[in-house]
Amino acid sequence: MTHITDTQQEYCVNEQDLAQAELAQYINQQAQTIAPTPDPLTSRDRRIIAEIIEVDPESIRTLWIEAGITVWVQLVDNGRLPFDRDWFYTRVQEVKATLRETPRERNDRLSEELEIACQKYGLTHGEIDWLSFSTTLYFNNRRVGFVGYNRADQWYSKQRPLGQSRTAINIDEAIALLGIRQPVAA
Repeated sequence: MTHITDTQQEYCVNEQDLAQAELAQYINQQAQTIAPTPDPLTSRDRRIIAEIIEVDPESIRTLWIEAGITVWVQLVDNGRLPFDRDWFYTRVQEVKATLRETPRERNDRLSEELEIACQKYGLTHGEIDWLSFSTTLYFNNRRVGFVGYNRADQWYSKQRPLGQSRTAINIDEAIALLGIRQPVAA
C-alpha cells in the first residue's frame, strides 16, 4: 500500500509542476502581449557587430557591457563572446565608417527626418512613395508642394506635381523652398 501512495503522490507532484510551468508560460506570453520587450539592436547594429566578429547578422541576439570593461555579444544559439571594450569600440567606429546604408535603413532615417520637420513646421504629409522617397506636404489641409530625396543624396522640393525640382542640402531648406519659413511656436 505504501508503494501505491508514493506513486500517487509523485504523480500529483508532477501534475502540479506541469500546471505551474504552464501557468508561468501563460503569464510570460501575456506580459509579452501587453508590453513586449523592445529589441535594443537595430538591423544596422547587427550588421556592424556581424562584420566585426565575422558571423551572420541574424545569429546575434544582443550585447551588453559588463563592469565597464568587457563587451559581451550574445548569440542566438546561446553562445557568448567577450571583447575588450576599447578594442570593440574602435572596431565599431571603423566598420560604421565603411558600412553602406541599406535601402530600408535609408528610408527609416529619411522618414524620421521628415516627421521631425513636419512637426517643427506644423505640416502633415501624404503617403510616402518608398521607391523614390517622395511625398506631398500639407499645411492646414492645403497642399503646399512635394518633397523627396533623390539618388544624388539630396533633398528636393517642387510646388506642383509637374513643376521643376529644386535641390536642397537638408529637409528644412527643401521646405523653405516651398515658401514655408516660420516654424510653429513650441
